[in-house]
Amino acid sequence: MEKLKAIGGNTIRTWDTTGLGIILDQAAANNLAVIAGLPIPESRYLDYFYKDTEKVKAQYTALRTIIRKYRSHPALLMWCLGNEVDFPYRPRYKKFYDAFNQLTEMIHMEDPDHPVTTTIVNFQPRNILNLRMKVRGIDVISFNTFGALKVLQEQLRSYRWLWNGPFLITEWGISSPQETHRTAWGAPIEPTSTWKADKYREFHTKYLPVNNPRCLGALTFYWGQKEEVTPTWYSLFDSSGATTGIVGEMQRLWTGITPAHHPPALEYLLLNGIGAASDILTEPGRELTVELKMKDTISAGFRFNWEVLKEELDPQSTVRPRRQEVGIIPESNTRITFRAPQKEGPYRVYVWVHDEHGNISTANIPFYVVEIPNENKNTRLSAQKN
Repeated sequence: MEKLKAIGGNTIRTWDTTGLGIILDQAAANNLAVIAGLPIPESRYLDYFYKDTEKVKAQYTALRTIIRKYRSHPALLMWCLGNEVDFPYRPRYKKFYDAFNQLTEMIHMEDPDHPVTTTIVNFQPRNILNLRMKVRGIDVISFNTFGALKVLQEQLRSYRWLWNGPFLITEWGISSPQETHRTAWGAPIEPTSTWKADKYREFHTKYLPVNNPRCLGALTFYWGQKEEVTPTWYSLFDSSGATTGIVGEMQRLWTGITPAHHPPALEYLLLNGIGAASDILTEPGRELTVELKMKDTISAGFRFNWEVLKEELDPQSTVRPRRQEVGIIPESNTRITFRAPQKEGPYRVYVWVHDEHGNISTANIPFYVVEIPNENKNTRLSAQKN
């Protein structure tokens, strides 16, 4: 939170109530406001959960206890009931709406001083229509939006008749793994952290509706050290606290002050001279070469860390993939050789580039190992295009 304050941020949002008291105290110490998340079951459990009256009562009691405990905290800005809940139309979900409305009414009754919001994925007219028709007590609609941020301003204008009230952007960032280009086997192609920083600046200046008088603010997505397809997709910091270029861009956008030192500027990775978009295939045990192209002159203070990880294609997985022992041999700071893993499947080569100022840049490239049947052993892939 000290870092957020130092670069010009003023508000954080939590997804749930874990450690909420400590978070509120730390926020107050740094003059930050908190949008406190009140967790409810994910959309896929709406039908199952709200049929159980005991579960519904327990949820009501637990959230009321939280409201009563923290409603007077000076750092509290508003309550956020649920995260990315789908607001369905079908009558079968009446029990969900009854319980949701009981919660919003309870929050306003227990704490009339703080507004209540809920978040939805992107601007979805169906969800907003159901919120208007079926839900009471939501003061602010909040959007979690990434690649679709590009069309948000137009949607807000086109559907002003549907929602003309205040709104928040409670998550925004670059396009998600689900919104980007993929290889033939479904691996998303991740841009470098240098490219991401440029895109954050572009998204902020071109697409965030910050000049809309109904917009109450926008919260940059902070993922922490959690896996989503890759360990670096949304990272603002690495596990040691080193900062990516995204942090510097947000400082410049929020304060007008450019950091004294920028992270190493990367262009892209090539595997045997081939880029990620070419669907790189290779056979087990084949010697491979990866080269990092850089925009910056390499400083003596730069440190290069290379890894090959097994690819996790399930977007719901939060487990860091296994590191592969492939005999990485550095030929130079920006060039390595290694042997392709023996087991067929998707993999990814990563490089982390640290500088002497506490900054970090990242890049990776996916490839696929294909086991060739014995009768076709004369066929050689050797990291070729598909």
